[in-house]
Amino acid sequence: MRILGIDPGYAIVGYGVLDYSHGQFSVVGFGAITTKAGMSFDSRLRSIYLDMTKIIETYKPDEMGIEKLFFNTNEKTAIDVAQARGVTLLPAILNNIPVYEYTPLQVKCSIVGYGRAEKKQVQEMTRSMLRLKSVIKPDDTADAVAIAITHGLSVNTRRVMDPLKNKR
Repeated sequence: MRILGIDPGYAIVGYGVLDYSHGQFSVVGFGAITTKAGMSFDSRLRSIYLDMTKIIETYKPDEMGIEKLFFNTNEKTAIDVAQARGVTLLPAILNNIPVYEYTPLQVKCSIVGYGRAEKKQVQEMTRSMLRLKSVIKPDDTADAVAIAITHGLSVNTRRVMDPLKNKR
């Protein structure tokens, strides 16, 4: 299964593409969609949509995992990130790619086994799990790869927990 992990945003959208088979992950690619601070917000959304469309066309993921948004302070930032998240999801939806959401707590528990793990712990475990020489940068890309791992592990858990569902 090919998984596209996404850490949404409007300045930086991190992405990670992993193949997952028989309990093993292999890195296909990762990176970030970036938009310039001086761009109009509409131009940023257009750029994110077009770049995400190209990523999906290039990597042809089977499923997508994306960070579930949670904001408790700045409403404007929350609305802007939600809009960017929408244009990030649209190419997947238009290509009938199933989308699954994960909270930061779920990602930390999946990768480190502890919901209050520090970002550096998640990054180091991600590096170790994928047998990489160094931690993935920037942070948004590292987060996206961790989301892809979380999705792979949760899909595996769902299959183990409900084996009959997979035979229907």
